[in-house]
Amino acid sequence: MNRFSAEEKNSNHNASAAGAKRRKFIWILVMAVFFGWAGFTFFAQSAAIADKSEQLARKTESNESVTASLNQLRYEVSRLNDDEYIGQLARKWYNMYPAGELPIRTEQSGQ
Repeated sequence: MNRFSAEEKNSNHNASAAGAKRRKFIWILVMAVFFGWAGFTFFAQSAAIADKSEQLARKTESNESVTASLNQLRYEVSRLNDDEYIGQLARKWYNMYPAGELPIRTEQSGQ
């Protein structure tokens, strides 16, 4: 038999075809595992991002309410530096009046 005979070519061809099929199967298996891992990671990170976005929205809302409260307190403190406002508070809460001023009281219904 010479090296160009048909019998030897078929046996070599079958062996290389089986190896190619095996490599193709391993390649598909590796790709399936990779895409499975990538999909799992994507959905896990999407859920984590959604949770963090919800927390951020709650904290932003809380920050806005605290900022509004802080601004209100700053306004009240600035008003406490005014003598006229302090006089109004003294009249209202402690019934303190300057000398010579007579309070006018009216009866309110229901009290």
